[in-house]
Amino acid sequence: MSAAQRESEGIVVVMRVAQHNAIGAKGPCGGDVDRAGKREGMAAKSGPNDPGRRKPHEEVRQLQRRLWAAAKRSPGRRFHALYNQVCRSDVLREAWKRVRCNRGAAGVDKQTVADIEQSGVEPFLEGIVTELRAGEYRPKVVLRRYIPKADGKKRPLGIPTVRDRVVQMAAKLVLEPIFEADFLPCSYGFRPKRSATMALETLRKQGAKGGHHVLDADIRDYFGSIDHDKLMKLVAKRISDRRVLKLVRQWLEAGVMEDGAVSPTTLGTPQGGVISPLLSNIYLHVLDTMWKRDGAQYGTLVRYADDFVVMCATKKACENAEARIRVILMRLGLELHPEKTRRVELYDGKEGFDFLGCHLHKCLSGTIWERTGKRLYFLHRWPSQRALKRIRQRVRELTPRSRCHADIREVIDKLNPVLRGWGNYFRTGNAAACFNQLDTYVWRRLISLRIKRKGRNLRPGEWKRWERDYFHAFGLHRLRGTVQYPEAA
Repeated sequence: MSAAQRESEGIVVVMRVAQHNAIGAKGPCGGDVDRAGKREGMAAKSGPNDPGRRKPHEEVRQLQRRLWAAAKRSPGRRFHALYNQVCRSDVLREAWKRVRCNRGAAGVDKQTVADIEQSGVEPFLEGIVTELRAGEYRPKVVLRRYIPKADGKKRPLGIPTVRDRVVQMAAKLVLEPIFEADFLPCSYGFRPKRSATMALETLRKQGAKGGHHVLDADIRDYFGSIDHDKLMKLVAKRISDRRVLKLVRQWLEAGVMEDGAVSPTTLGTPQGGVISPLLSNIYLHVLDTMWKRDGAQYGTLVRYADDFVVMCATKKACENAEARIRVILMRLGLELHPEKTRRVELYDGKEGFDFLGCHLHKCLSGTIWERTGKRLYFLHRWPSQRALKRIRQRVRELTPRSRCHADIREVIDKLNPVLRGWGNYFRTGNAAACFNQLDTYVWRRLISLRIKRKGRNLRPGEWKRWERDYFHAFGLHRLRGTVQYPEAA
């Protein structure tokens, strides 16, 4: 074979190979794929090439699921290797995200979330990891502030530093699944996938099954009366890691700063701490378990944090329930508030009671009365007078007469989140009449701003054109017509 022939055949082979590669590089839709370019693009991307790798928050969720499953399988198991989980960078990063979403004020160091974001989040979290792993972390004292209560008194609020809130949130992410495996269905407060609406629905259903008497209970100064030693023993039933127990003990004994003076804390957990709701549920879990064992025959316990009621069928059962509750609380070093605890008779709508911002009262079913002539009463709920008073006060604060010259859209933009949030909470009850009243109140407040703005230039009858639809056209949220059944909501 001559050299020219060999060269000609070599060209043909090269062309066939190139054609084969081009055909083999066809995508599923027939488009050509540049393999070299694809490799270069993959190399240019930052991060792992594995598309199935879990994101940090998914890894934290996986950790929580494993802890919950292990605790559920072994009710008597004590967990010992948890401190290293709290120190994990992905756990602390997820804790930071939640603290940032919750916002909150600065603690004694006057460092806010915005300050940390400005100086750098990663160095902040790395510093926490270094302190925790070296055993040098020490919580700072809690800043004491007071917020007004509905009865005119003031509630003490403890504000930890942002740094302490992040570490508490990390500990909560690790500890909460373990104790969630033990908590009973009668507890609804500050728990994942449980809400105040679920607690209220439980009472509504029990009221239809013969619940005619209620023990409306209130614990005197609950968050300030928790015994630290008893609480630590309850935590140690599930946690054997000494470093984690030391963290919890340090938060309990961190001290409180009020008006520049620091005082030690020997009782209670600060309201406002991230870990406090979990610790309070652990403490009152004793009430839940002892009631299930010794008091369930008297009635149904429904508890939301330290606020709870017992629904009973008879007056005698209600009296026995109160006596049993007092004995259980005495063992925990707690007592019922003598002025706020009472027994309520719901039969035939005689009395009602307030619970979780709602007023619960039995009402006659008009439909059944008209059809059959039977007098059947069902437990209804609507916003309590305190809740209505607070929302009206908030509307007044957002619509002062001094804002009469502001753009009506700006005023409505401030009102809508308040109205929408308030309505979403109460819409699962029998709140239609209250919603109409509040809609009217908001409408009148906005009309007063328009009249104030016009002043002497207001023409006779001009205010009549400012009907409800006038403000709804600017985007004002309407509460009327938003009531839904809990399942639909």
